[in-house]
Parts: sequence; C-alpha cells; structure tokens
Amino acid sequence: MAKPTLYPESGFRRLRLDIAYDGTNFYGWGAQPDRRTLQDLVEEAISRISRVDTESIVAGRTDAGVHATGQVIHVDVPDAMFDGELTYKDFRYKLNRILDEDVRIMAITDAPAGFHARFSALRRHYVYKLIDNNDVIPPLTRHDVASWYRPLNVDRMNEASKLVIGHHDFAAFCKFREGSTTIRSLEKYEWKRTDDGLLVADVVADAFCYSMVRNLVGAVVCVADGRKEPSWMAELLANKERVSDSLVFPARGLTLIHVDYPSDDQLLERAKITVSKRG
Repeated sequence: MAKPTLYPESGFRRLRLDIAYDGTNFYGWGAQPDRRTLQDLVEEAISRISRVDTESIVAGRTDAGVHATGQVIHVDVPDAMFDGELTYKDFRYKLNRILDEDVRIMAITDAPAGFHARFSALRRHYVYKLIDNNDVIPPLTRHDVASWYRPLNVDRMNEASKLVIGHHDFAAFCKFREGSTTIRSLEKYEWKRTDDGLLVADVVADAFCYSMVRNLVGAVVCVADGRKEPSWMAELLANKERVSDSLVFPARGLTLIHVDYPSDDQLLERAKITVSKRG
C-alpha cells in the first residue's frame, strides 16, 4: 500500500467536502474508464475551478447504485484560489452549478491538521431500507427502498443480526478483492419497522468491504422469511464461505449517512493506526 499523504504540499490547503448523492445512475464512487462515476464528476468540477488537476480521497467507496447523505472527501487545492474574494460558500456554489443535480456539495470546511478522509475515520454509518410482502413503494422513494415478496419477521432479523456483531473475518459476506482484508469490526446491526411499514437497518462498522452490507441484508432476509434459522448467520461467519450472489440485495436500498472522526488532536494517530491495519 502506498503511503498516504497526511498533509498537503507547500502552497496548498486541505479541504473537507461533505457530499450527498443519488447513486442510481452512477457506477459507484471510484473512477472507471468510460463510466459515469462520482469521483470523476467531482474531481473534474474542482479542477475546473482550481485550475490544477485535483485528486480526492473519499471516506467510503460506495458501490454502483448506492446513495449517500453524509459522504466525506478531502482535496488539496492551491492557497492562491482564495487570495481574492472567493469564499468557501462561493466555491460550493460554483461546484454545484457545474455538477449534475444528482450530486451536491453540502459543505466545505478547512480540514484539521492530519485529517485524512479515509484513514482518519473511526466508523461509517449506513442505513438499508426494505419493504416486504410485495407492498407498494411510493414513487418518490422508489430509488432508495428495496423490496421483498415475502413477509419478514423483524424479531428474527434482529436475532440473526446480533450474531455477527463484533470483530470478525467477514469473508463470507464480502466479494473478494485482491490484496484487501475482510477483517472488520461490526459495531451495530439492528432492524426496526417504521410507522409507514418500512424495515430499516442501522449498520455501523469501522469500515466495510465490497458488498458487505448487501450480503448481510440478504442473509438476514433468509432468516426473516423462515428459510433459515438465526444460527445459520453464525455458521456462515465461522465457515468463511462466500454466500451466494443470489443473496446480495439491491444497491438502491443502501445509503451512507454519516462518517465518524476522532477529535482533531487524534486524527493523525488514527490515520497511522488504520494504515498499519490495512498494510
């Protein structure tokens, strides 16, 4: 793993950008040739205004179709950009004028010393929204709610979910990526049924590997509709055998809502610890 840049170069400043997007028509965050990605659009917009090629570092590389209300990136831009009358509010306005309407820069602030959007993060918070029993999805929520044709028991969902909480190798729930670890600390995985009938999962971990949340959702659904017993979740985790792709639930139900960071004086130390774990 290349050593991350924890401080901007001389003459540059590090900015934190908070971003929201509807991931429906994106091939995920990460740049890909000949595909519409969030990284490409955001970096191009920043580069047009800064007049230098800009690279971003993102807190969580969301997959194709996954949404965000609380994504975080950092970018290093020239100090000279702000020698005149350009303010951060003006910068945000200009970026949002350039960007398509399905992605928005919500805030721009100075990044504290040692801030690294990815490696300084303590944990990521996701929600997954699901409607069961072939119920109707209202048109205005169709892009961020997945559906299932059988009725689901929320108590069985929580009974199964709690069996995978903790520090584990989640190989059974992650698509393999060369050189990537599947060891994660899952801090929270809880389901609730809302007043309007939705099943909503709160999922929190230090980090997530590729497709992990959608695999966890698919496995719990197998328990909730009666096909499997809750203990099956623990067996999958222990055996580390990749669950079938047929159990991967749709991306559209998944949204990154928040990223936690330590206090400013702990940012650099957190980044160093994360890098050593990933190395």
